[in-house]
Amino acid sequence: MKKTTETNQNIKDWASSRNMKKSPIKGVKHLVVVSSAKGGVGKSTFAANLALALKKLNHSVGLLDADIYGPSLPNIFNINEKPKSEDGKNLIPLEQYGIQCISMGFLTEEETPMIWRGPMVTSAIKTFTQKVLWKDLDFLIVDMPPGTGDTQLTFAQEIKVDGAVIISTPQKIALSDVKRGIKMFDKLDVPIIGLVDNMSFFETDDGKKYNIFGEGGVEKLSNDYKKNFLGKIPIDIDLRISADEGTPLVEKNPDHKISKKFLEIAKKIKGFFH
Repeated sequence: MKKTTETNQNIKDWASSRNMKKSPIKGVKHLVVVSSAKGGVGKSTFAANLALALKKLNHSVGLLDADIYGPSLPNIFNINEKPKSEDGKNLIPLEQYGIQCISMGFLTEEETPMIWRGPMVTSAIKTFTQKVLWKDLDFLIVDMPPGTGDTQLTFAQEIKVDGAVIISTPQKIALSDVKRGIKMFDKLDVPIIGLVDNMSFFETDDGKKYNIFGEGGVEKLSNDYKKNFLGKIPIDIDLRISADEGTPLVEKNPDHKISKKFLEIAKKIKGFFH
């Protein structure tokens, strides 16, 4: 109980700094963070496909991999080069599939562990938000690390976040953490665009559905907390294979039934701002 009280107080302390000016990211119209309170729920795959879906809707899009300890973007987008700097101070984002990209994984070797304390993580996040030359983006999608730690607080305190999308499986143990994530964003005055039920079910070739992680939990939680429910993304082997191959499904096969679900969710997120 004491630990919970201290955590809530820390959030309140950060929230009380609202009078500090939150800086928009230069070159970005809408900053959307994709968050999950628990790891392993498919957040990075979702963020990559969401960015591509927004591009399919004729928007200019960037993707910032803010998971310093476990960057996924180099693999999901099959990028094996380092960003350049023309002035020695600012980084030029790499571009793949028409998406401007930045990740700690572009700056380190794949097997190098990031043994960093909080202040170093905060410094890296500031570099990615203040010293990357994003160019005329309608949307910058931020793939957040799981949990409610330093990265989340840095974004909420110092950067103008226009909306958050929370990803979860319908499993009870995951939903418990989602509640904490909702409360964190609410306390920090970050608008929650909505929740997504990821890995919601598995459908066989003959149309039978199996609710492997439970059923309806994310939608019910959305209703309980009066948040928008953005939709369901089922378990699909093509989604997994395309991510492993470095060409996300929305790019590889935009007519795939799962790609169409990402497009539906992208339209809802677009509608949140228009």
